[in-house]
Parts: sequence; structure tokens; C-alpha cells
Amino acid sequence: MHSDGFTAYLRQVAAFIERAELQAGTTIPAAAERIAAAIAAGRVLRVFGASHAGILAQDLFYRSGGLVAIDPILPGGLMLNERPVTRTSHLERLPGYAEVILKESPLRPGDVLLVISVSGRNAVGVEMASIARESGATVIALTNLEYSRSVTARSGAKRLYEVADIVIDLPGVRGDAAVTLEGVANPVGPTSTAVGSAILQGLMVEVVRQLQLRGFDPPVLLSGNLDGADEQNARLLELYRQRLSYL
Repeated sequence: MHSDGFTAYLRQVAAFIERAELQAGTTIPAAAERIAAAIAAGRVLRVFGASHAGILAQDLFYRSGGLVAIDPILPGGLMLNERPVTRTSHLERLPGYAEVILKESPLRPGDVLLVISVSGRNAVGVEMASIARESGATVIALTNLEYSRSVTARSGAKRLYEVADIVIDLPGVRGDAAVTLEGVANPVGPTSTAVGSAILQGLMVEVVRQLQLRGFDPPVLLSGNLDGADEQNARLLELYRQRLSYL
């Protein structure tokens, strides 16, 4: 038990990031290779997460140092600007909602979809991954395997890690909150956003490295607060305009 809650939380996050590094093995290189191959072939990486997992999806696109070739799927009702926000919990458990979403954002053979879900048990993520694979797309999952294996599926008999092509483990504890404080009934300090962001940004750096090794000029955005960045970014965004749903 740490008397310093701030330090206790940072140490937990650091420990989980270290675990992610140690267990990356061939998973991160394999995921990066699939993504790099798709981008080099003129595709973009599609990314989806519901509720707080949606923060990680949004963290990857249209930002300095990030790839322009990332197209997030951000459906109404599943992001944290939904009101009442409790509706997101109902909709991510709703069977059939993923099919509705993908009718507006169809996937094709050769596409790559990254699905983010900490528990990996809710219908929308599992069904989206299943539909994507049936469409011929490669599915990469970011999910907490320890957590997911400890709970039952809410959609059929499978959880996200059971339907994805490549599974990246998101280290953390069951329930996500990782710090126990004396006299406080429930644990505090969810770590999935901090650790998940580190994993995914590291993955994107590896994607850029693999693109460079392929002889493909990585389409990386500059900070809009650097002189001259607006012109460079505008050229990249125009190049990808027809492939990005948010422009």
C-alpha cells in the first residue's frame, strides 16, 4: 500500500508498459507489417473503439508525429460526447449494431482494422471484428487478455481475442482500476488509456520504420504549431482526402 497515490499510479502504469515491452515478441512486428503493407498498397488503417476505448482510437489520427493514413470509425452513440453518456454502455452491448456501423464504413479484402476493447466481451467490438474478417480484412485486436479471459462473452460464445487475426495484449488488472487505497472501498486509477496509448504509439513508430524499410515515404504529420507545417500537412491531407472519412 502506497501512501502517495500519485506515485502508486505512475508505478503501476510504468510496470504495465514494461510488461507490454517484454511480451511484445512477434506480435507488434506482425501487426506493424500488416499495417505497413496495407498503407504501401494505398490503403489506410481503420481503427475502432467504443466509449473509453474510443479515446485510444481518436489518439491515433490527425495528430503531430502520427500517420495521416489512419481512418477512425467514430459512430454516434459510442463516443464519450454521447448524452446521456450511459447510452454508450447499452449500445456497445447491442447485438447487430456493428453491422449497422459497417454499412456506413464498409471494409474490403486487404484492409486492416484495429479493434480496441479492454474487456473484449461486448457485442459491438466482437461482431465488428467478425464481420471485418468475413469481408477479407485483417483484424488486429488490442485487449487485456487476463481481464478478457476472466469474463464471459456478451456476444455469442466468443470474445475479441478469439476472433482477431493478431492479438496485442494490453496489460492491466481485471476491472482496469489498479490502485487500492486504505479506507476506499473500490480500486481507483484506470490504466488502460495510458498504457494503451503507449502501446499504440509505439506500434505506429514501428509501422513508420517498416514503411521506410520498404522504400515507401511514410506520410507523417507535423505539429500545426511548427512554422511551415500547415503547408506540408495540407499536401498530405489532400493526397489522402478520398481515403479518409473525416475530411
